[in-house]
Amino acid sequence: MVNTNRLPDITQIELQDEAGEGDCELKISPVSGMLFITLRAVCSRPKIVTLCWKERSEGKVFVCSDAWERAYGELGFKALDGSRYMPWYFFAKEEDVIAGYGVMTLPDAMASWRYDENGITLVLDVRCGGRGVQLNGRTLNLCTVVSARYHGLSFPEASTLFCRLMCPLPLLPEKPLYGGNNWYYAYGNSSYEEIIQDARLQAELSQGLENRPFMVVDDGWQINSCAGPWEVNERFKDMKKVADEFKKLDVRPGIWVRYLRDESKTIPCSWRLNKRQLSTDSPEFLRCMLDPSVPEVLDFIKKDTKKIVFDWGYELIKHDYSTFDMFGKWGCERNRLITDGDWSFADSTKTSAEIVKNFYKAILDATGNKALVLGCNCIGHLAAGLVHANRTGDDTSGTDWARTRKMGVNTLAFRLCQNNTFYAADADCVGIIPGRIDKKLNMQWATLLAKSASPFFISCAYGSMDEEEKKIYKVLYSHASRGCDKCIPLDAEYNRFPSKYSINGEIVDFDWYSGYEI
Repeated sequence: MVNTNRLPDITQIELQDEAGEGDCELKISPVSGMLFITLRAVCSRPKIVTLCWKERSEGKVFVCSDAWERAYGELGFKALDGSRYMPWYFFAKEEDVIAGYGVMTLPDAMASWRYDENGITLVLDVRCGGRGVQLNGRTLNLCTVVSARYHGLSFPEASTLFCRLMCPLPLLPEKPLYGGNNWYYAYGNSSYEEIIQDARLQAELSQGLENRPFMVVDDGWQINSCAGPWEVNERFKDMKKVADEFKKLDVRPGIWVRYLRDESKTIPCSWRLNKRQLSTDSPEFLRCMLDPSVPEVLDFIKKDTKKIVFDWGYELIKHDYSTFDMFGKWGCERNRLITDGDWSFADSTKTSAEIVKNFYKAILDATGNKALVLGCNCIGHLAAGLVHANRTGDDTSGTDWARTRKMGVNTLAFRLCQNNTFYAADADCVGIIPGRIDKKLNMQWATLLAKSASPFFISCAYGSMDEEEKKIYKVLYSHASRGCDKCIPLDAEYNRFPSKYSINGEIVDFDWYSGYEI
């Protein structure tokens, strides 16, 4: 397999409205098996830095990539494909060797890889939005390239070691995360009375457990659907009172927000993102998006965060949609670059990666270490160290088992390597609506998730479980609250939806396509 621990054979810098490399100074420094890459420019506006390692692959190589943000059921080993770019890192398997290629977390550039029969290419996107960044003499720490080869190890073992290498300083919750989220049964149709009942269910299922569960109030509590301002609607009445009632039940309060879409009429136009190519051309949609490169916007977000944490008393903030709101499409709709179009954030002196990191850091800082941060639709490589937990896959479902299998099972297996190495990796909920998904299928997903030592959330209305189900979920809550099970997918190298696991040394076969007996 290709050796990327050496200087690349080809380097290229693409500039904004300029030919050649201008006054850009690219430095590549090999140190201890890693490559430290920096870029400086005075007048030139760099857009893309491309590095190529030319080395022909003669054997049969299969690759498994990461994703720009959440996974969408597409993860798994595939044949070489020169048209496919792989964000952040990837694994290559040849015979009994698994090699990891990637960049360290929290870089100043977006990174994607291509592996074809002629070698490996790394694309470093240093743009601000879709235009070249104006560094004005500043030096960017583009990234640190790392690679490692693992002989005779399984994919789960090798991938976990490599994720640990890429992220030396993860931010992790003190105790395992578990509990309830009301989205996958209510889908935004809830109220004060119903959410208190949801919290009662969490208290009942976790009775006697030292580590207390969360109840996360998802979208639907605020005055506008899926958008700010972050003020309570008539159905929920008083969000501080909701949090207080949760605490009386010994349940920890959590809440959902979408910081970058706000329909307030009083927000200055200068705080909004400039018009750009989006998945929608609606002017109304564009007018709702906040630009996180504007300092006043970050202050505005911090103010809302402090209100939620310090005034209302929430102990977990789930912030959502930010990658879509900044870049206009979902990660699965992107390949080589995370955005396109001739547009820029207001602060053109920072790269998109820097702006994203500053946004995540503003939220974390505003909590004052009084609340946990759970990202959703966040860019994992830029969020590691800035969120305690991260939703690693697209939404599962309370009504469609095929979607839960696609998004949940695939994500859990192939991003379990990020759990407790980048953050607590949340593969999403078990949605429970009587009569909608076969109980035996859903119970499989719940069993695997609860024993994966990753976050475990269910979405279930009070009164929807019979007594037998409650007994099973109490056992699963006990597992999830401790987070000490050892769960390893055994068939991930050839199965997109792994079904064979070692759980605490016992081989367990799951059937994702028919019923399953607990």
